Amino acid sequence: MVIVLLLFELEIVEPNALWQTIKNVIAAISLIILLCAIVILELMFWLHPIQIYNKMLEKFITFVPSIRYLNMTWFYDLITGTNIAHDVMVLSGVVALGVLLSKIKIYGVSLGVTWILFVGIVAGHFGLSVNSSILSFAKEFGLILFVYSVGLQVGPGFFSSFKKGGLALNGVAVLTVFTSVILAYAIHLITGTSLVTMVGVLCGAVTNTPGLGAAQQTYLESTGVADTSIAMGYAVSYPLGVVGIVMCIVAIKGLFRMTMEKELEKAKGSNADADKMATRYSVGVTNSAIFGKTIEQVRALNDKDFVVAKLCRVSGEVEIPTSDTKLYEGDRLLVISVETNKESVATFFGDSLDISSQEWAEMDSRMATRNVIVTKPKVNGKTLGELKVRSVFGVNVVRVNRAGIDLVASPDLGLQIGDVVSAIGSETGLESFSKVLGNSTKQLREPNLLAIFLGITIGVVFGSIPFMLPGMPQPVKMGLAGGPLIIAILISSFGHKFKVVSYTTLSANMMLREVGISLFLAAVGIASGGGFVDTVINKGGLAWIGYGVIITVVPMLTGAAIGRYVFKFNYFQLMGLIAGCGTNPSGLAYSNSVSPINQQAVSYATIYPLVMFLRVLTPQILILMAL
Repeated sequence: MVIVLLLFELEIVEPNALWQTIKNVIAAISLIILLCAIVILELMFWLHPIQIYNKMLEKFITFVPSIRYLNMTWFYDLITGTNIAHDVMVLSGVVALGVLLSKIKIYGVSLGVTWILFVGIVAGHFGLSVNSSILSFAKEFGLILFVYSVGLQVGPGFFSSFKKGGLALNGVAVLTVFTSVILAYAIHLITGTSLVTMVGVLCGAVTNTPGLGAAQQTYLESTGVADTSIAMGYAVSYPLGVVGIVMCIVAIKGLFRMTMEKELEKAKGSNADADKMATRYSVGVTNSAIFGKTIEQVRALNDKDFVVAKLCRVSGEVEIPTSDTKLYEGDRLLVISVETNKESVATFFGDSLDISSQEWAEMDSRMATRNVIVTKPKVNGKTLGELKVRSVFGVNVVRVNRAGIDLVASPDLGLQIGDVVSAIGSETGLESFSKVLGNSTKQLREPNLLAIFLGITIGVVFGSIPFMLPGMPQPVKMGLAGGPLIIAILISSFGHKFKVVSYTTLSANMMLREVGISLFLAAVGIASGGGFVDTVINKGGLAWIGYGVIITVVPMLTGAAIGRYVFKFNYFQLMGLIAGCGTNPSGLAYSNSVSPINQQAVSYATIYPLVMFLRVLTPQILILMAL
């Protein structure tokens, strides 16, 4: 079955509808067989350790040395030795099998890369080991790569997320995060469960792997020894954490008596994504108060941020306006602004017009529109005003796309490497403008290793600085998780001001992130596997599952209720809120599959940076409180 699944993943077998169905069936059967095998083996171990389990283990042990008699000593040394080859093979094998199992989905929900953790636990349980030094390096360096790439991704939108509508969303998200923390601490006080263990349960319940890494690293630095109960608590609570977040998204629809039709109507009036997204529309100049005034004078009178991309005179002549261009009665304008300013700007000019982009293009065939990518480092950090685009090149920049978001091309907007600039003008002017910005996709594909490793270096140094907090028994450190995360956010947000290029392609960032998290989870699983079964069965591990469900469900429903009844969030905003508070891509994927609009994705992106930061910081504080 595994071979068949590999054939599909390698696209050796064509994935048409029939074969896709077969693939799903095979995946489901494989999952059932795997789970049944694990349950049977563990039950045999639990009920009859001497009669059954030990006999099977003895047969396996005697089989391995028999390989020597087949003149395969090299293979025996590989699977039983302690050399580098053995360690690399075990780590890579755990990652490979975990990634393969991550393709399995049940009702569209998958545990994703967390399968690597479970495979590692099984491997560790059955005696596969890795040199402790190599295991520690793989875990810590993998964690650093993961959190640093996350910081680079969320950094550009981190501080802007606190503006306007994002402030309410982030406020509810912060309340939800701290509710889960307080709840975990309360369970610790009521049940007597170790607070260190509850930190692991908390991280698993909210599906936050960086928090797990930060907690483990903080405990190790503070005590000098590792505590496997953190990873074990995480492992037992994570699966229901994933499912619980999706179920909360489903439940709030019924609890708050929402219908998709009414929520869509409500969403039309929501400004959740209007505060960020640029929109283009046409207006006619009929307001006598602005006749004969320049565009700059009109902008000052209206006090709204907008760009006039094209101007068509009454005579039919089309021109690219500048700030000094005067407006007259009957002029038709192509305007770019954020959605929230659209009505005000259109009313101020006079009338809204229904003119398509094709019609504007037909008005003057001499003008062309081109998307230019910023790739030259010397342009990084410069504003559009400093470039003097209109006067030097004779083109007009209408909008800038950054990380999928269209921004209004105001004069004070600073450009960053990777920005896609939309400009209108003559072919000659656009060509010159493109050369200045770079517009070289080949240059973007080159990895920017300096920003990555320099940032990691600074992040490790910053994470090692002790900070004294009131009430803490010892200084707090950001550690190997928090330090690189904060530095990555700062570099990606403000690096362009200091001519530091932090841009990495999406594929490069994803590769860096996935390699890091895979190494981390494999190492944690192998290190924790030895005592996992005993802990779950004999040391209260089954109760941790219930604690995890409580920590998952109660804060999410509480935050959703506050968002609904206090801030009047619609269903789509609440879906993004719940998925973002759980830093759960599966929750977002489910939300996207049932939503006809993208407000849930905007809400998720708005709160994700702050939530991720708090999910890394709060477990460290709890660990220090436990010492």
